[in-house]
Amino acid sequence: MHTQSDLLVIGGGSAGLACAIRAARHGAKVTLFEPHELGGTCVNRGCVPKKAMWLAAELAEAQRMAQAVGFDVQPGALDWPTFVAHREAYVLRARTSYANRLRELGIRHVAAYARFVDAHTLVAEGVEYTAPHVVIGTGSRSRASALPGAELTIDSDGFFKLDALPSRVGIIGGGYIGVELAGVLQALGAKVELVTRSGLLTHFDADLGHELGTLMQAEGIVHHEGCAVRGVLRENGALWLDCTDHAPHGPYDHVISAIGRVPNTEGFGLDVAGVVLNDAGEIVTDEYENTSVEGVYALGDVNGKRQLTPVAIAAGRQLAERLFNGKPHAHLDYANIPSVVFSHPPVGSVGLSEAEARKRFGSVVKVRKARFTPMLWSLAGREGKTLMKLVCVGDEERIVGLHGIGPGMDEMLQGFAVAVRMGATYADFLKTVAIHPTSAEEFVTMV
Repeated sequence: MHTQSDLLVIGGGSAGLACAIRAARHGAKVTLFEPHELGGTCVNRGCVPKKAMWLAAELAEAQRMAQAVGFDVQPGALDWPTFVAHREAYVLRARTSYANRLRELGIRHVAAYARFVDAHTLVAEGVEYTAPHVVIGTGSRSRASALPGAELTIDSDGFFKLDALPSRVGIIGGGYIGVELAGVLQALGAKVELVTRSGLLTHFDADLGHELGTLMQAEGIVHHEGCAVRGVLRENGALWLDCTDHAPHGPYDHVISAIGRVPNTEGFGLDVAGVVLNDAGEIVTDEYENTSVEGVYALGDVNGKRQLTPVAIAAGRQLAERLFNGKPHAHLDYANIPSVVFSHPPVGSVGLSEAEARKRFGSVVKVRKARFTPMLWSLAGREGKTLMKLVCVGDEERIVGLHGIGPGMDEMLQGFAVAVRMGATYADFLKTVAIHPTSAEEFVTMV
């Protein structure tokens, strides 16, 4: 049996689905290969269930705040199985929606692994499929730990399989996954310790990681900074971390390894197709998502650009516009992409960090900052301040970076990201009337 399509898509995650759906809407005949759940990491083991857990943690914090300001309430524990049932029902609805959309658009979904026979032919379950265009959107997975005792740890996938809130948790890694899980678990009642080689959120503006660390420790999260883990041990029914600071860390019920992600590029014949990888195992692509092979493209986490769901979706849609809607120059502009870390409190960032701006523009960089105690925090007697930061360039003080940490930062960043992309200046911000009393007004009133 041999089938012909206009587009073959390997991977039913954010990138692959976005490209397949947009291409089909433009009349392309599309075949998509996904042996697992539709939606990929984001829907099933990433953004969506993570945000659900973050919301539960926010509600837990809100109970404590309510009590602090005078409500006659006694904060209660989360019924973990009940909430997980709600979470998984939401995830199932998202998967079902994708399946319905594929069916409505006439996209053939092959629920099997595909591998390259040649650059434009894939085989799945003994059937060959050909097309002039092939998209690789196979995503990424948690980086496996090579530490002695690594089998005793769980990763972010394992976190979503927990059937109860653990009492004591050690987390290895200070990237966005590590700090997000730490915040969720602490807010829900666990004792949490973070163990990191360096600071937190080192790929963001340095002030953000520093401020987050201060706020997290004020809430009771212990951070062992500058400590490399040498192994994981089980002793008397509990887990311990052996670290380079020569102090045993523990005991823990669970240890979560959050040491990054690696691209899924093995096992489907990229070498047969002639697709080139870089030293990190990522597929090398140009600004139009072209790989080293004509007519073969790579999108999302697998190409190592920006590991964000909206980036994968936008890149997939732009590629479909270029291939099937007569827009030969359509491609995603990777500059000024906003990003949020759902820590407690959330972190938001768009544009250049202060260090990046100084490296690119030198002495013409000017930084403005504002610190502010949110009203609810003040009313409830909670310690800590937000941080808002503008990185400006030149005499006109064009804003090339905007960064913040505090309640609501996840929501307010979207609008400010539009302003940064449009080239707003510090003067433009000052001309904007503030909304009072809010935290967001600090961005347009700072001096």
